[in-house]
Amino acid sequence: MGSVTTVPLASLKRRRAFEGPTEAHCFSTPHGTHALLVDGSRVYDVPGDFESRLQAAAREGRAAERDLISAFGLLDAEPAIGEHIALPTVNALALAVSEHCNLACGYCYADGGSFGSEPRHMPWEVAKAAVDGLLERVSEGGSASLAFLGGEPLLNRSVLRRTTLHAAALAAQRGIAMRFALTTNATVLNADDVDFLAQHGFAVTVSIDGEKELHDALRPTRGGTGSYERIVARLSSLLAAQKRKPVAGRPPLQVSARVTVTPRHTALRATLEHLIGLGFHSVGFSPSLSSRDPALQLSAGELEALLAQMIECAEAFEAHTLRGQPYPFSNMLAMVQELHRGTHRPLPCGAGAGYLGVSAEGDYSACHRFVGDPRAAMGSLLQGIDDAARAEWLAQRHVDTQEPCRSCWARYLCGGGCHHEVLNRGRVACDFIRGWLGHGLGAYVRIAEARPELLA
Repeated sequence: MGSVTTVPLASLKRRRAFEGPTEAHCFSTPHGTHALLVDGSRVYDVPGDFESRLQAAAREGRAAERDLISAFGLLDAEPAIGEHIALPTVNALALAVSEHCNLACGYCYADGGSFGSEPRHMPWEVAKAAVDGLLERVSEGGSASLAFLGGEPLLNRSVLRRTTLHAAALAAQRGIAMRFALTTNATVLNADDVDFLAQHGFAVTVSIDGEKELHDALRPTRGGTGSYERIVARLSSLLAAQKRKPVAGRPPLQVSARVTVTPRHTALRATLEHLIGLGFHSVGFSPSLSSRDPALQLSAGELEALLAQMIECAEAFEAHTLRGQPYPFSNMLAMVQELHRGTHRPLPCGAGAGYLGVSAEGDYSACHRFVGDPRAAMGSLLQGIDDAARAEWLAQRHVDTQEPCRSCWARYLCGGGCHHEVLNRGRVACDFIRGWLGHGLGAYVRIAEARPELLA
């Protein structure tokens, strides 16, 4: 798993709880005072004195907070999130089709995609068995998702393509909507790959860390040379293919950029606009919290600086949005959409729930990041999915069982943070997450007031 530091779960529960109201969070905009109700992630306009009354209630305890909220008619009888999570059907898999990579990224949690073992490719027989099992579990009229990850998945393109064709044909026979995704460094992408990805409506994520000098320092080849020029040379046809008319019954090809943000990223807005300028459908930032090289993971102070940079990007997004201009900053797009939907989650993602990772050897894990990690083992293709392990995982990782999560106002928007990062690094990003969500709440209200048609 590389040289990351594992933080025992017990030590996480000893952390001091977040101080302040736990059932609502107040914030202000030029449009007045507002409150996020934690249960259900609902935003309301409230009187100006609501915050002081909420603070006073919080000093008496959670019950007093709920009584105050109820007095304003904002509390539903049934909670939006219960303590128990029903075990869902696994309808999404991430196949580690190539546990091998041609790059040598210093922060790679997967040790070059091999997870500390000998590099290997997933055999066709393993991929086929994974797909067959996936589609057996999904009912007619349902949907399923298949993601190809690594390492670099295109180093095993023959299995990737064969698996896609098999899944598409089998899903069509059974009346199941099939979605495909690929995460790639794009260094070995060719014209045939582009045609194939467009034909099957892939959602493609390209790992690219910014401008040439910055990217090359962080994502060199195994030979030590830069990879930026190789990527950009291959990207033009992939990005242009987004404009093709999609094949009937398939979504359009979408190509997004994913930036792993390290302490070396000191001009994030310039990086964002550089990548937008290349033509990506969207650009997103992911903080480096659990890195093989500790120098490339963000400290608490660096996360504070990152928050300021993220807010600068968010302000640019808001300004463009209010002018009716596209600005595909995916972190902000996702937050506004989730706030408008009232997204509330007891977990940060579907790992171990509706989504599992599959190793090249056919072992299930909670997600692609836990390949080969016994802490998140979930069975195998040979023995079947271990539902008991899944149930235990979901019960242990529920946000209401975590500290300091259970007393944090952001718990159902955050979901407790990436399992892999929390278990390997601890909860170093809580203040960053609250700061980011706090800014997003204000932006959401301002956009809703000025351009409600955009949210509709």
